[in-house]
Amino acid sequence: MAETKYIFVTGGVASSLGKGIISASIGKLLQARGYNVTIQKFDPYINIDPGTLNPHEHGECYVTVDGHEADLDLGHYERFLSIETTKANNITSGRIYKGVIDKERRGDYLGKTVQVVPHITDEIKRNVKQMGNKYKYDFVITEIGGTVGDIESLPYIESIRQLKWELGRNAVSVHLTYVPYLAAAGELKTKPTQHSVQKLQSLGVQPDILVLRTEHEITTEMRNKVALFCNVDKKAVVQSMDVPTIYEVPLKMQEQGLDVTILEKVGLPVGETPSLGPWREFLGRRNNATEEVKIGLVGKYDLQDAYKSILEALSQAATYNDRKAKITVFNSENLTNENIAEQLAGMDGIMICPGFGQRGVEGKIIAAKYCREHNIPTFGICLGMQMMVVEFARNVLGYTNAHSKEMDEKTSHNVIDIMEEQKSITDMGGTMRLGSYECVLSQGSKAFDAYQKEHIQERHRHRYEFNNHYKAEFEKNGMKCTGINPESDLVEIVEIPSHKWYVGVQYHPEYGSTVLNPNPLFLAFVKAAITK
Repeated sequence: MAETKYIFVTGGVASSLGKGIISASIGKLLQARGYNVTIQKFDPYINIDPGTLNPHEHGECYVTVDGHEADLDLGHYERFLSIETTKANNITSGRIYKGVIDKERRGDYLGKTVQVVPHITDEIKRNVKQMGNKYKYDFVITEIGGTVGDIESLPYIESIRQLKWELGRNAVSVHLTYVPYLAAAGELKTKPTQHSVQKLQSLGVQPDILVLRTEHEITTEMRNKVALFCNVDKKAVVQSMDVPTIYEVPLKMQEQGLDVTILEKVGLPVGETPSLGPWREFLGRRNNATEEVKIGLVGKYDLQDAYKSILEALSQAATYNDRKAKITVFNSENLTNENIAEQLAGMDGIMICPGFGQRGVEGKIIAAKYCREHNIPTFGICLGMQMMVVEFARNVLGYTNAHSKEMDEKTSHNVIDIMEEQKSITDMGGTMRLGSYECVLSQGSKAFDAYQKEHIQERHRHRYEFNNHYKAEFEKNGMKCTGINPESDLVEIVEIPSHKWYVGVQYHPEYGSTVLNPNPLFLAFVKAAITK
C-alpha cells in the first residue's frame, strides 16, 4: 500500500475565490486517474458546525449521510466526485478547541500548559492524517477556509507548515489567489498575488502550485513573472478564468496539466490523460441545450448560496432534460393573494423552498394554493412540503387556522407537529432528524415513477413532522401520503395524484444529486415543468 499523499488548498487576497471548486476539480482529475480521493474542509470559525449559522451570512447548511451539518463546499465535493462525505470531512475551529479543552479537563495533558502550539496544531494534524490513516485514501485534499493572513486561520497554516516538513514529498501546497484587472490602467496586476504568497512564506509555507483566479487571460510573461517572484515552477502557475459553469473547471485545470504537476511533485507515475467521457458528455448536453425551462423558487432568502444544492440539482436535471434552467427567486415575504398570479406568471414549475422559522411562511402557503388551484408543477422540500400540507388543510379540509406547531403554538389543527419522543430535548441541534433515513414508496405514485424502486434513502434536516392523526382525512380528500419511513411510520412524501405534478417531500433530495447521478425527483419535476 502506497503512502497517502496530502494536498493543502489555501486562499489569499480575497475570500469566495472558489477554493472549494478548485479542490473538487483536483479531486475529480485524480479520481479519473484511478486514485481513491477524499476532500475535507477546515473552517476557522468557532461555531461547532454551521447548523446554527444564518444562510444569509454563510450560504446553505449541507447535510452528510451520517447527519453532520456541514459547510456548503462539501456539496461541491460530492457533486463533483460522486462520493459520500461524513462528519470527518468538515472540521471547525470550534470542534478542534472543544476537543482540546475536553482532553484538558479530563487531565490528558498531565499538568502541562495547553497552548495553540503544540496542542491545537496537533489536534488539527490528527484530523488531517486520520483520513489517510483510517480510511487508506491515496489522496486527502484539505481545504482551509478563510484567507491567509486572517488571525483565525493561523493555527491551520502552522499545521500545514509542520505537516509539509514531516511528510516531505507526500505533501503539496496549492495556493489560490486573485489577479485583479484595473480598468483605468487597462491591465492585470500580480502584486496582490505576490503579497499573498509573501504572507504565506512568512508563516513558513512555500506554495508548490499557484492557481490564479482572473477574469482576463494571463499572458505567459505574467506567469513567468509570478513564478519568479513566488519561487514556483513556471508550469505550476495555473490560471482559473471565469467559465460559464463551475463544471468546466476540471477540464480547464486538466488542459493546463494541474493533475500532472501534482503527480510529479509527489513522485507518482503520470500515465495517460483520462478522457473524462461522461463528464464531457454532461457538459456537451448542457452547452447544446437552447430551450429554457423557467423555474420559480419561493423562499425567504435572496442569496443564491442559501439554496446552493437546490440550484445545482435543478441545473443538472435541466441538462439531462436537454434544457437550460432559468431560475427566478421569489421572496416569499413579498407574496400576497393579490400579486401571486402576476408574480408567478410565465413560470413552468414552482419550487417551494426549505427553511426554518416564521418569516415568509404565509407567502409559501399562498404560492402552494395558487399552484394547486392552477395545476402548475410544484415541488416542495422540507418546510416547503409542510406548507403545502398546511395549505391543503386550510383550503380543502376547511381548517382555517391549521398550521405547524413551529409557527403557531396555539393552533387547534396542528397538521405539522413535533413528535412526542423529541419534546423532552432542549438543545438547539438535538431535536433534529438529521442524515440519511429510509423511505418506502407507494407503487403507482409520482415518487415511485421517478425513483423506479420501492426503497430509497434520503437525507433529512428538520424538527417537525406531518401529524399522522390527520393522515386518513388528507388521503380521503385527495392528498396521498406516498412515502413512509418504515421504522417510525412518519410521512416522508405527499402528493396530489389528480394534479399534473404536485409533490412535497420531508427530506432534502438536493443533497444527494450529483453531476453524473442527478436526483430522480428533480429530473421528474423538471420534465413535468417542460411538458406543462
